[in-house]
Amino acid sequence: MEVFIMNVIQALNARHSTRAFLPNQVENEKLTAVLEAAARTPSWANSQPWEVFIATGDTLDRIKSGYQEKYADKTTPTPETPRPVEWSEAAKKRQQQLHPDMVRDCGDAVEQFGLLNRTMFNVPAVIYICMNKVLSQWSLYDIGAYSQSLMLAAIEHGLSTIPAITLVHYPDVLRRELKIADNLKIAIGIAIGYADKENKINDFVSARSHLSEIVHFFD
Repeated sequence: MEVFIMNVIQALNARHSTRAFLPNQVENEKLTAVLEAAARTPSWANSQPWEVFIATGDTLDRIKSGYQEKYADKTTPTPETPRPVEWSEAAKKRQQQLHPDMVRDCGDAVEQFGLLNRTMFNVPAVIYICMNKVLSQWSLYDIGAYSQSLMLAAIEHGLSTIPAITLVHYPDVLRRELKIADNLKIAIGIAIGYADKENKINDFVSARSHLSEIVHFFD
């Protein structure tokens, strides 16, 4: 099993959202290694609130087909972790810069953006992370930490990822195909696989705010 050795800072700098994947299946041993590493994530009182469902092969194909039917019928997406009612002004400013930056980095490849979102980036595997509905927002924090651990571990095994709300647009499809119990909230989906390095849409790496904009030091 091929492994890429790097330190934590290198992994943080290397990670970015991949939007076009190769059809190559991800080896089970690699998925297992990534999940075993992510399991080391800290959580409130060691609650480990994450419950994980992995869609590959025929199951993922059925999910993709179910989503395409929803899109064709113009069904309104109903993710169980909804979008904010309102974004902060700082967040709006960063979001507004996304498209111009993508055009700068990707050129005409940016025109694929919408289609790739609707086709789950053509990825061969999606990791769905759920949590019990009785848990609080604190457990969503733990889910976020678990997601980052998972994505960093993926880099070491030559895998790319993208967490995306579009992957959880239609919970009814996911519950049907993955047998997700009603007592679980579907928090997020993370696409995982091998990046299509020939597709220029993967050239885009979103800018990060300067520390002076987000960090406040007090002596």
